[in-house]
Amino acid sequence: MTPTAKTTALLTLSLACLASTTSALANDKIKVGLMLPYTGTYAALGNAMTNGFKQYVEENGGKLGGREVEYAVVDDESNPAKATENARKLVSREKVDVLIGTAHSGVALAMAKVARDSKTIMIASNAGANDLTGVQCSPYVFRSSFSAWQPSYAMGEALAKKGVKTVATVTWKYSFGEESVQGFKEAFEKGGGKIVKDMTLPFPNVEFQPFLTEIASLKPDAVFVFFAGAGAAKFVSDYAAAGLKSNIPLYGPGFLTDGNLDAMGGAGEGLLTTLHYADGLSHAKDADFRAKYEAAYKMQPDVYAVQGYDAAQMYDAGLKAANGDPRKKEDVIKGMETATIDSPRGTFTLSKAHNPVQDIYMRQVKNGSNMVLEVVSPQLEDPARGCKL
Repeated sequence: MTPTAKTTALLTLSLACLASTTSALANDKIKVGLMLPYTGTYAALGNAMTNGFKQYVEENGGKLGGREVEYAVVDDESNPAKATENARKLVSREKVDVLIGTAHSGVALAMAKVARDSKTIMIASNAGANDLTGVQCSPYVFRSSFSAWQPSYAMGEALAKKGVKTVATVTWKYSFGEESVQGFKEAFEKGGGKIVKDMTLPFPNVEFQPFLTEIASLKPDAVFVFFAGAGAAKFVSDYAAAGLKSNIPLYGPGFLTDGNLDAMGGAGEGLLTTLHYADGLSHAKDADFRAKYEAAYKMQPDVYAVQGYDAAQMYDAGLKAANGDPRKKEDVIKGMETATIDSPRGTFTLSKAHNPVQDIYMRQVKNGSNMVLEVVSPQLEDPARGCKL
């Protein structure tokens, strides 16, 4: 064979291999691991995040990064004891390209360790444990949601500026609840306020009467709580039934009233909460998102649906930067880190620790909706204490 013929043969072989690899890649699907609660206290949250994620995928022809998507789904039951095994199953057995989840912070922290150890990209679609993007931050771990610090710190600032002097706090005794209270206290005490008592109960206990009796005795100017899901609905209902609502205003981050207003009946009417999403926003993206969500799922979306939707947006941005190849993890990570996300909540970017830098809204429950009043903390960035990225 002549040199020219050899060169031509080698070039033909190379092109054939490239074409084969490209064809194989195009035929491969992106495998998404959804590790979310589908039973128990946080079931509604898990369903909303799933709906939001799948809505974005459907809006893009069933694809992320130009490739079709398939799902591996695990009900994490909001049980930290099962979290490591569940996450390993998705990574090792199902071989997912990305982990999406979850609601419970204890579950998310265990899930993130599996992601770090296996170098699997994870997007925390709700759990706000500060450590996820703080001391345990990782190149592989991102948020599409918030840190516990963000909405609670914003409420602490707002109440201090409003002239509230004394507050009692109540929460479940687990990482997210306690960090929410700490974020609130940091801002409230900095503004001159005083915490008269911190009260906790085990998750998911909903026996609130002893705490309501204590609040009535303490007579603080206000009460700040963290509860979510069915537990939040019961606390708000019990608070109103105890006759406290009209005398001692109740405040909290927006999870207190998101996704559960129907279960509260009229007890939630008038409550003020802080969050990175609200009803009545003027963004064109939000109007489009809400119309499509309602058409698909026959209900109005909430913050959990938005966070699921934006998790899909973020991973799509990363895949596009890697030409649709999830194996090019450095390119996927860089694409996500530098993306500007056109979210229904309003445009946001990611901090160095991979946490959204976003507006925090003051909302009020009006006629069964969490209506926006104002931006109280524009483009609030979590301090990511302890992160060494």
